[in-house]
Amino acid sequence: MSDELVFMMGTAEARFPTDRGYARNHMWLLPDPVSPDLHRVGLTEYSVRLLRDVYFLDWSIDPGTPVATKQEIGEIESSKALSSLYVPFPGEVVAFNEALLQDPSAINTFPYGDGWLFSLRTDSELLTPQEYLDHVNAGWKDAQHLIKKQMNE
Repeated sequence: MSDELVFMMGTAEARFPTDRGYARNHMWLLPDPVSPDLHRVGLTEYSVRLLRDVYFLDWSIDPGTPVATKQEIGEIESSKALSSLYVPFPGEVVAFNEALLQDPSAINTFPYGDGWLFSLRTDSELLTPQEYLDHVNAGWKDAQHLIKKQMNE
């Protein structure tokens, strides 16, 4: 079995490592080996490719803050848009990747490594890599329409 799944976005590949879980809002969650309810969270390669060239990141909450599903926790700006960031599951935001505040380029180059965004303590059930791939597949047609619309504006 491969250690990643691949989704083709036209000619570009979006890879999804199979060592972590996923959320419908296009975030990955990698459980801590010592504390399985603590997860490192980042944007999937799919979402990074849609955003294109992230160059600004700001948080609107502090570490240690309890959060609800879909609660806004910050903003991310890219060459495509200024977007709000929402927590994928309820829990507690434990820490932020402070290095990204100075230079968020790791989000573009290493989304599954140094480009992680924050740590979240949650016991929510995550999507499996295959379930996330199916979710992306189901929404790809709508995403393509959005991309074409943006290109024509």
